[in-house]
Amino acid sequence: MGSPQITENPTIAVDEDEENGISAECKELIHGCRKEKGWRTSFLYEFQGFWCQPKEIDAILSFQKHYLARDSDVILATIPKSGTTWIKSLTFAIMNRNNVPVSDGNHPLLASNPHDLVPFFEYKLYANNQNPNLSILPKPRIFATHIPFGSLSESIKSSDCRIVYVCRNPLDTFISSWHYINQLRRESQPPIPLEEAFDMYCKGVIGCGPFWEHMLGYWKESQERPNKVLFMKYEDMKEDATSHVKMLANFLGLPFSVEEEKQGLIEEIVKLCSFKKLKDLEVNQNGKSIKNFDNKHLFRKGEVGDWVNYLSPSMVHQLSKIMDEKLGDFGLKFKVCSTVS
Repeated sequence: MGSPQITENPTIAVDEDEENGISAECKELIHGCRKEKGWRTSFLYEFQGFWCQPKEIDAILSFQKHYLARDSDVILATIPKSGTTWIKSLTFAIMNRNNVPVSDGNHPLLASNPHDLVPFFEYKLYANNQNPNLSILPKPRIFATHIPFGSLSESIKSSDCRIVYVCRNPLDTFISSWHYINQLRRESQPPIPLEEAFDMYCKGVIGCGPFWEHMLGYWKESQERPNKVLFMKYEDMKEDATSHVKMLANFLGLPFSVEEEKQGLIEEIVKLCSFKKLKDLEVNQNGKSIKNFDNKHLFRKGEVGDWVNYLSPSMVHQLSKIMDEKLGDFGLKFKVCSTVS
């Protein structure tokens, strides 16, 4: 199966809001990019081999120019709706456990959304024409991104900073993304039909997609430089969170001591960062951590296998075939079963 052909749809009206506030460099750039109808916005643009919105492109350009990695930095990378909030909370709890005990009733994760504690490069730090002075932040710094590996700043690639990548079965990622985007669409916009969104997803037209290219970029790097990139699957983390938290701590160079393990600290972190615990917090019921995005929409089900409730057998076959053809030869596979955790 060859790469899906993507054709520009000339009938879509340009949303002028998409270009408001972006730099002249970005405006000039996107006018030369291929574009396709977006899930939430009028268009997604093909930039450096992946699909994103103009304001994201502007922020990424700034990030690539200005961000200087430290060897002690930790970068959390995901494709959207693949366990981003979870990996942020786990990493924050692990790396700050000596400063803030996990059992502390005033732990930052109880009062702040993980996206506030571990900011995105493209949605917070470099968004809206910002160029923050990150050098004033204490070590170790934790940042996050949805950007594919190939478009990370050169300082990240050349430094000894660590990258943690979490991916999720594309069947579940699609369903989670579809629900999420429909929550974010303007009131004047009807929900995007499942079949239409699925067709776009299979073509790779989704934020930071194609998903297979996104996964492979980090997968290959994790195979070549396992001390640089830790590659984890959401499903495996759900099945055995304790062992994966231990693995994560080891990778970060902050292994749990024998005493910490005896005291049940790993289990405490798993509980603190659990889906139910985070979802029920006041800040995640009513707050906003990313502009215009309610925190409550970040927590839907967090289940493995929810796709069986939405996708037809032909859809499952089609997407499974794409997964096998795009990822299988590289040893990256996902279970296709109906088990819901």
